[in-house]
Amino acid sequence: MKKREFLKLSSALMAAPLLSPLAGWAAGSKLKNWAGNLTYSTTKIDKANSVAEVQALVKKYPKMKALGTRHCFNTIADSKDQFVTQVGIKDDYVVIDKVAKTVTVSSGIKYGQVAPILHRKGFALHNLASLPHISVAGACATATHGSGEKSGNLSTAVAGMEMVTAAGDLVKLTRAQDGEKFKAAVVHMGALGVVTKLTLDIQPTFLMKQYVYQNMPLTELQKNFDAIEASGYSVSLFTNWQTKDITEVWIKRRADDNRPVEKEWFGAKLATKNLHPIPELSAVNCTDQMGVPGPWYERMPHFKMGFTPSSGVELQSEYYVPRKHAVEAIMAISKLGSKVSPHLFTSEVRTIAADDLWMSPCYKQDSVTIHFTWKQDWPAVSKLLPIIEKELAQFGAKPHWGKLFGIAPKQLETLFPKLTEFRQMAKEYDPKGKFRNDFLNKNLFGV
Repeated sequence: MKKREFLKLSSALMAAPLLSPLAGWAAGSKLKNWAGNLTYSTTKIDKANSVAEVQALVKKYPKMKALGTRHCFNTIADSKDQFVTQVGIKDDYVVIDKVAKTVTVSSGIKYGQVAPILHRKGFALHNLASLPHISVAGACATATHGSGEKSGNLSTAVAGMEMVTAAGDLVKLTRAQDGEKFKAAVVHMGALGVVTKLTLDIQPTFLMKQYVYQNMPLTELQKNFDAIEASGYSVSLFTNWQTKDITEVWIKRRADDNRPVEKEWFGAKLATKNLHPIPELSAVNCTDQMGVPGPWYERMPHFKMGFTPSSGVELQSEYYVPRKHAVEAIMAISKLGSKVSPHLFTSEVRTIAADDLWMSPCYKQDSVTIHFTWKQDWPAVSKLLPIIEKELAQFGAKPHWGKLFGIAPKQLETLFPKLTEFRQMAKEYDPKGKFRNDFLNKNLFGV
């Protein structure tokens, strides 16, 4: 695709209003993920408007998978048999407990729906992903994350969960009462059951502001990585690896953070207008920058909640490396610039705090992620992933569960020390493999 054609298409997609998860899909037609790179293996899908309906459907079908907002780029949520979805149900469940400082939500609700409700009631979540249009349950099941060296991924906010197991039983687990079993269940990748409700930690609401710096030399990043990452509540580094600099540094701060904003900072210059992570694109659908204060949920994501691509027309892959190896890993990828940049829209580097969730890539490890937003050319990307993974293997890089990767199952076994125990729990909750699919069998169960 020529550059002019790409810019025209991307601008149109970024301006498209948010669609429902099944928009454009009619019964019997092919169902695709939001990016359009994946066609699901069945068209059979039932919507469950209540916990009782979920239980009835689970009992009815011998094989099935829960389907959320379809933001995964691989087949982790695919099924050859039957889907159940709770996205877009008639009555989304949002209950705030002011004493416990939690909110309990129905699993199919999106962060973009929950956040304004919380803010109006005086509360906030600790973090959000770059797109707020993903479902709460799907994001937590795959350890999806935002950024911030003191902030864990989205699943670390889970204080309790309710799910339907393979027998149709309703199981409730809490952080306070269920210890290791709870830690095993939160990042479950759909292998344990169908989640119906999640309880999330909340905190007092706050305002945020964000600034963007342009063209930071990689040499400055090498020398000052920790200082740069400590410069905000959330920090994102964007580059396409074409040049020896970081194209954009997005710094998100609480409004009560009174640190000075310098016009020149570690060799980068403060932007004088709102920018898009892909510099050629309009920033019209990006969250406000230039230090303009706004609610936390209108600054932590990169994109406004009212808009999202109806189809991403992209591919994504992402790797977690230990924070202590961040600079080495970044420089290793920079050496591949001439190979990867022709196939990239952009690449993003973020930090995530360690957690104790068994199947989280941040398990007992402060992490840095290197994310790739690729042009939708799978033949080219499929050849690049092994090269990237080989380069990052020396740092113990782990994949994002919902994005494209080629790391072998035997290697995953060494990267996730609790995998064997997780398998045992999956057999307890789903002894006959009702919720398994090809992805889970290959990558988790060694089938």
